[in-house]
Amino acid sequence: MRMTATLLALLLTAGCSLISIDLTPRIKPLEERTVEGTGKTKILLTDISGFLSEEGETQTVIIGAPPPRVPLLVRFREALKKAEEDPNVKALVVRINSAGGTVTAADIMFKELEMFKHATRIPVIAVMMDVAASGGYYVALAADTIIAHPTTVTGSIGVIMVTLNAEGLMQKLGLAAAAIKSGERKDMGSPFRTLTDEERKIFQSVIDGLHGQFVSRLVEARKLPLETAKTLADGRVYTAQQALELKLIDRIGYMDDALQIARRAIGVDEARVIVYQRPLQYRATYYARSEVSPSSLDATVAQLASIVGAGPRFLYMWWP
Repeated sequence: MRMTATLLALLLTAGCSLISIDLTPRIKPLEERTVEGTGKTKILLTDISGFLSEEGETQTVIIGAPPPRVPLLVRFREALKKAEEDPNVKALVVRINSAGGTVTAADIMFKELEMFKHATRIPVIAVMMDVAASGGYYVALAADTIIAHPTTVTGSIGVIMVTLNAEGLMQKLGLAAAAIKSGERKDMGSPFRTLTDEERKIFQSVIDGLHGQFVSRLVEARKLPLETAKTLADGRVYTAQQALELKLIDRIGYMDDALQIARRAIGVDEARVIVYQRPLQYRATYYARSEVSPSSLDATVAQLASIVGAGPRFLYMWWP
């Protein structure tokens, strides 16, 4: 109410003058907060959750609305850079709850973790929550140690391309789409016509190449024979116990087990568990999320709808 009265007063006193007021919510830098523990030594806890995408969501400016959420990749790198500049951060725990996302987003996050490890030389521990499948597991491969909760579902190692074929519906509606193209396959994957056998083979070759990259990461990170890795990477999901037996993870445990491993790795009995958050965010324990966001299901459905509408996309994602 006070804001509305102020705006009206400005308009009345300005006459015909042009007043420019920026009403866009401001995103403030990350701030450190201790969630438990004491001491100078810090263990940073950060999150990777929901659909992994290199893109941000479209924002609508509403007066009085909270600041827009920062895209996942942006926030993740921001947190890593902040930790890199703090000599007291001696370990990183990455909590993962994601069924994956785009191939590019998963690969970028994997690379960011690798660069962070190289720059800081501190241990990185991945903790899998409810689901850490496909792209979620891909990112976890950059960690030194992978821990899964007893109820975690992981695996789904592979690539999927999702597209929409609306040709039959268009025919029923008496509609037809025309494309003027420079080459025969310029519109391959179009939702307005069926893929030819040759086009399907071309897409399959791309998928096979991206799948090979995933398998290579698996072989290198988990020290598995290539043939074993190929067998495991057929897209199936695994329970935590199955993943442990197959050497896809290092152990089964909970958050306190991960923190104990971190303390042991850096040689301390006590350390402060910290998170990075925006001002006014609530973080009482290490089970709270890093960013206030819609439910993972809502966000994922919205992202998948945008993917189908935008045409073929290649995903490291569990798509049941």
